[in-house]
Amino acid sequence: MLFRKEKYQISTNSMGFFQNLEHIDGLGISAVSAKLYENKKRDDLVIFYFRKGASYASVYTQSNIKSENIKWNLENSKDKIYGLLVNTRNANAFTGKEGYKSITNISAMLSELLSKKQMEDEEEPKKIKFNNLLFASTGTIGENFPEKKIIDAIPNLIYHIKYNQNKYIWMKAAMGILTTDTRPKLSMDECKIGNTPVKIYGLAKGSGMIHPDMATTLGFIFTDAKINGNVLKQLLKKNIQNSFNALTCDGDTSTNDMVSIFSTGYAKNKEIKSYRDKSLNEFDKSLNLVLKNLAKSVAADGEGSSKFVTIKVEKCKNENDAKKICFSVANSPLVKTAFAGEDPNWGRIIMAIGKAKVKLNLRKLNINIGPHKIVENGKISPSYKENEVAEYMTSLEIKVNIQIFSGNKEFEVYTMDLTKKYIEINADYRS
Repeated sequence: MLFRKEKYQISTNSMGFFQNLEHIDGLGISAVSAKLYENKKRDDLVIFYFRKGASYASVYTQSNIKSENIKWNLENSKDKIYGLLVNTRNANAFTGKEGYKSITNISAMLSELLSKKQMEDEEEPKKIKFNNLLFASTGTIGENFPEKKIIDAIPNLIYHIKYNQNKYIWMKAAMGILTTDTRPKLSMDECKIGNTPVKIYGLAKGSGMIHPDMATTLGFIFTDAKINGNVLKQLLKKNIQNSFNALTCDGDTSTNDMVSIFSTGYAKNKEIKSYRDKSLNEFDKSLNLVLKNLAKSVAADGEGSSKFVTIKVEKCKNENDAKKICFSVANSPLVKTAFAGEDPNWGRIIMAIGKAKVKLNLRKLNINIGPHKIVENGKISPSYKENEVAEYMTSLEIKVNIQIFSGNKEFEVYTMDLTKKYIEINADYRS
């Protein structure tokens, strides 16, 4: 996988770089411009429409301040979902009763028009209710929600729903949910449940204000597998832990974090009653792969980033200790700026390990940066050569491995460096 670095002029924005996402039965997609960005001509409103409904599961931000769309989802959504509407530019967070009322008004119009579409397109049409819909928002916090612009755009959005997807349509949808991201984020895998082939496709957005606990961004997974919502919930909760919950860009958790998985059921595999069903083993692994790929893509496209960084802590007493050390290193501004400056200042890694407040036996501590041994048994390695490590630090992808030797547990976190560009992007975010 290639990651962006300006001085090498490496581009991952072309369609050829991305996997060839094709068609998922039972799903319709549309992306249009609601003119939410006044000075930009771009798609900013996206709908995912499930013709016969979809079972689903979601995980949401653990922030004490939640966006109005997430409040709405938690309070209103049913077991079967017919549509997910995503808007960018405005987070609908800290907008109070007015923001919540806007979602209610949009859901009323959307349910009416999708019900009409059911009458036009389906042999056995269903009346879609307001609580058969989910909403996701991303953008600036605290601004008035652009209800009228979105409502005005919905008829055009529904008119352009495509039942047969291809790579272009998936790219269009992935581009339509971006904010400060520099490129779309898509991933896919195919596997079997028993003898039935199934697809798992996913897309995400995220570039800044990214840190657990929960999901740290917007991510949407689609599968044609036949799996009920309870099993999906268990699968998502399990696989979010080492994917989106192992991701940090700047240590800030958003008000709008949301990752959802939707199952159209068109694959007609045997009924799955438990997520421990052995026939789900392949699906479980494929779902984890898709989620990890999306999480890594978010870290690689962190605001202003020039490097993708993996921090792995091994041989810990428990996973919680490994997590503490991982995130302490990954979120340290001093460590991140050293990566940006391509400076092998490993003392900053030592500092970050120490402030994690995990019990250590320094005589056993090992640290590697890439293939280079930095610390062995609590002392600087005899083989350490700063010029070699400095050369490695010019890489687009950097790996740090830390061994504690207090047990056999481990954890891995995905992050990025901290550059001057990050400051420029966030200083100018609303201007």
